[in-house]
Amino acid sequence: MDTVVVVVFTYMAHRLQDSALYLCQVIRARRIVEPVQKETYKYEFGNIPTEWEAWIRGKRKDPPTIEEILKNEQMRLEVSARAQELLQQEKHQQSLPNQPMKIQIKGHASAPVFSKDTPSEEPTSTAGTFEPGSWNPQKK
Repeated sequence: MDTVVVVVFTYMAHRLQDSALYLCQVIRARRIVEPVQKETYKYEFGNIPTEWEAWIRGKRKDPPTIEEILKNEQMRLEVSARAQELLQQEKHQQSLPNQPMKIQIKGHASAPVFSKDTPSEEPTSTAGTFEPGSWNPQKK
């Protein structure tokens, strides 16, 4: 049996092993991670960079370079900094006193608005619209 083994150490000292077993023209890849911390229950998300996890799971063909990992980590830090800045701006906006609401002008600004504020008890119908009548109980 022919076996190819590639061992890579990441910048965080994880040992990654890639071995491909060639059996009858079928390539079966096996990728193993040996973390720095031997206790698996201490694993937390982010201990292994996502680029390495994608390579281990076979989602990408070539292992990531250190430059790629550092560039992506820098981008993640920038995005989280922008998110924190946005949250601070939202908190600042909420702490300000409420601004007076703008008056909504219906129709032309100089023309008076002719509309009924109270619904009619009788149903009304105009060209293409129908408005059912409202029920107002009599007060005793």
